Amino acid sequence: MDPVWYGSYDSDVPRALKYPQEPLPILVKRNAEKYPNNSATEFFGATLTYAALWKQIQSFANALSRMGVEPGTKVAIMLPNCPQAIISFYAVLWLGGVAVMTNPLYVEREMEHQWVDSEAKVLVFLDHLYPRISKVLPKTGIKKIIATSIKDYLPFPKNWLYPIKAFKDKLFTAVPYGDDVFNFSKLIDGTPPSPPPCPIAVGDLALLQYTGGTTGVAKGVMLSHANILANVVQIAGWFPALHWGKERFVAILPFFHVFGMTVAMNFPLYTGCTVILVPKFDLDAFIKTLQQTKPTLFPGVPTIFVAIVNHKNISSFDMSSIRYCITGSAPMPVEVLKKFEALTGSIIIEGYGLTESSPVTHCNPINGTRKAGSIGIPLPDTECRIVDLEMGVEELSFGQVGELVVKGPQVMLGYWKMPQETSSTLRDGWLYTGDIATIDEQGYTFIVDRKKDMIIAGGYNIYPREVDEVLYEHPKILDAVTVGVPDPYRGETVKVFIVPKPGQEISEKEIIQFCKSRLAAYKVPKIVEFRESLPKTTVGKVLRKELRKEAIEKQKVGKNED
Repeated sequence: MDPVWYGSYDSDVPRALKYPQEPLPILVKRNAEKYPNNSATEFFGATLTYAALWKQIQSFANALSRMGVEPGTKVAIMLPNCPQAIISFYAVLWLGGVAVMTNPLYVEREMEHQWVDSEAKVLVFLDHLYPRISKVLPKTGIKKIIATSIKDYLPFPKNWLYPIKAFKDKLFTAVPYGDDVFNFSKLIDGTPPSPPPCPIAVGDLALLQYTGGTTGVAKGVMLSHANILANVVQIAGWFPALHWGKERFVAILPFFHVFGMTVAMNFPLYTGCTVILVPKFDLDAFIKTLQQTKPTLFPGVPTIFVAIVNHKNISSFDMSSIRYCITGSAPMPVEVLKKFEALTGSIIIEGYGLTESSPVTHCNPINGTRKAGSIGIPLPDTECRIVDLEMGVEELSFGQVGELVVKGPQVMLGYWKMPQETSSTLRDGWLYTGDIATIDEQGYTFIVDRKKDMIIAGGYNIYPREVDEVLYEHPKILDAVTVGVPDPYRGETVKVFIVPKPGQEISEKEIIQFCKSRLAAYKVPKIVEFRESLPKTTVGKVLRKELRKEAIEKQKVGKNED
C-alpha cells in the first residue's frame, strides 16, 4: 500500500528517483563540459565560469595529491562562503579524501576536538584565522596547512583595496609560509589540472559533518558520496520547474553547515546554476546584494527572514526576482512566512532535516497544499513514522504525538568512532530524530518540539515551539524563545526570552496577558526576560539549551543570595 503522503505530492514530482552511480565531483565535471561559459560562482562581482571553476578544482586536487592526500585522508576546510571553499571541497572529494567542514568561528577547544577526533592531516583555512589556529595545530595530527585570502578572488579594484580594509579592521594576514605552510593561489597557479583519476565508489565516506555540540561532545556524522548525492537528486526532483543551467542561488547559508552545503552549494552546482557567494550576514549589505544580483532561489533560515521583514525600509526594496525561498534548520514562524511572501511575491517552501540525513527529509509541496506550521511531506524514496516516546517501537496512528523516525538513501552511515551512539540512533535503517511530531491523514508532519526540550509542568507536557508561535504573533516582538526552568511546586515552569522590535516598549504583564488569551493556563509563561538579542548558531538557530542553562544558573544565584 502506498504511503498516504503520495496523494499530497505535486503531480510532476516523482515518487521514486534514479540515482547516478557516480560521485558528485564527476557530475560537476559534466556540467563544466555542458555549461562551460555559464557563471558557476559570483563573488562581490567577480565571476568564475564552470570551465574555470573545474580547472581550478583539478589543479588544487593535483596539489593536494602531491601532498599525500589519498582515499580516506581527512582534510579540514575552515572557510566562509567563497570560491576557495567550493574548490577545496570538490578537490578533496575528487581524490577520495574526506572533507571535515570547520566553522571559522570555532574557539580553540572546538577546533582541537574536531581535528583530533577526525584525524585530520591537512587544513585549508582563511589567513585571518592563523593566530587562533597556530595555537591548536601542535595538539593535532595536521601536518600541512594551506592559507587563502578573501582578496584572492575579489575583482579589481576590490582586491587592491582589501588589504587596507584588513589593516584597518586589524585582521591578521601575515601567514608565515614555509615547508608545510602553503599559499592557496600559488598552489593552483603552479600546479597543472591533471590529478590522479577519481577513485571513488559511491558508498565511500565523503564527509565528516560535526553536529553542533552545544551540550556534550560534538559527534562526527559520517556521510557517504551516495548520501550527499541522493539528497541533492531528491531536492532537484522536488523542483521540476527548475531551470537547469539558468537559476541563480544566493548562498548566505554557510557551507560548513550541512544545510548550506547541500542546498546552497551542491544543489546549484549539480543543476549547472550560479552560486552567488555571501561570506557573512549583514542585513543592509545582504538586501543590497539581493537587489544587485537578482537571485531566483533563496535558501535561508527563519532568523534571516525575520530580519528582512522587520527592516525599516523593506517596502522600498525590489526582490521580485526571487521565485522560491527554501527554509529549514529551525521552525519558521507562520506570521513571518506570511509577511515575507506578501512583501516579495515569492513562495517559501519550508522543509526539515538533520545533519544525520544530509540533511533534508521533508518538504512542503511547491504547487500543492502548504500547511501552516508543517514541515511538509517526505521526499521521494523517504519513509517516516511516528513511534512511541518510551521505547520507540510502537508505530502510532494519525494525530498521535511521538518521536519522528525516518529512512532513506540520504541517511548517514553512522557516527564516527561512536558505535554505541550509532546503534541507539540508527535502528534497522531507521533514523531516530529526537523530534516530537505528529502526522495527519494527508501525510503532513508537524514538529511539536525537540524530545529533550519538552517542558513537564505539573504533569502536563508543554512544547516550547507552541508558545514561541504565539509570541511571534505579538506585533511588538522581534524574537522569542521558550524554555523550561525548575519550579519547586510544578517541577518545571515556563520562562520566555523576548527581544522587542526596535523602538517598541513592552512589559512582562503585557506578554503574559497576550499569552493567556491564546494558550491554556498551564502553558502561559510565568517568567519573562527581555534581551537585546538571543544567542544563535551560525545558521540562525536559537541556542535554546544555552538559554535554559543560563536561566537555571540565574535561579541558583538568586537562591544563594536569599
